[in-house]
Amino acid sequence: MAMQFYASPEQIMRDRSELARKGVARGRSAVVVSYTGGVLFVAENLSSALHKVSEIYDRIGFAAVGRYNEFENLRRAGVRMADLNGLSYDRRDVTGRALANAFAQTLGAIFTEQSKPFEVEICVAQVGATVEEDELYRITYDGSVNDEPGRMAMGGQAEAITNVLKSDHRADMSLSEAVRLSVRALSSVGGEGGASRTIAANQLEVAVLDRARVGRAFRRITGAALTALLEGDAAGDAAPTGGRAKTPTAPTEEAHKPTTSAGSADLEGKQAPE
Repeated sequence: MAMQFYASPEQIMRDRSELARKGVARGRSAVVVSYTGGVLFVAENLSSALHKVSEIYDRIGFAAVGRYNEFENLRRAGVRMADLNGLSYDRRDVTGRALANAFAQTLGAIFTEQSKPFEVEICVAQVGATVEEDELYRITYDGSVNDEPGRMAMGGQAEAITNVLKSDHRADMSLSEAVRLSVRALSSVGGEGGASRTIAANQLEVAVLDRARVGRAFRRITGAALTALLEGDAAGDAAPTGGRAKTPTAPTEEAHKPTTSAGSADLEGKQAPE
């Protein structure tokens, strides 16, 4: 009978941590920052079909790096949990903190009980009425949760990217300033000999949680609107979802109760009911 080699629990945990860290480091980085109008997500993503940034609920967004199939399973589970709680109780009872705790418990159980941990790092962000009320939570592969101070970076060289954000990030930044800072931080790493890179607009996935919107706050920024923001066009701040500015409407009671769900990725590019 073959003998099974003994490995101490400490060595097993170190091996799992090393495996997960290497998996996260292989993924392209993502940045989440608060700005005057809400919360901005910027991820380096060469695929237009596989999203690293998505909506979870009315005012809650999700960003991740690492293995797509693993963090997509987590996202879908978070959407189901949010929808169930919002339907059973009240939509205001669904919070980013509760979802972050649920993700942390799931990742912690997988890390300790399964032979292979999830190679992911995720962010759950909730936009508040003011910049000071924005909530950004980082959840790592082992279930650790950190409350980030208005800015964070994930991925292989997150520390270097965070240093750039820390030096120039301000709470009163406009959307255009926040996008350019995020792209500059992402492009500051990965170049030959430590030099900065140039990241084209079609290599970026950008979305916002718009503080001024009633109901579903998540909106993607693509095409001409993204190009305008990267070039410093102030007009891009006024039309985050495309080249057209949205006519404001007076909030109504029905506007607080969206009838659509974040469970379908097909709905993310569509206009929410007014």
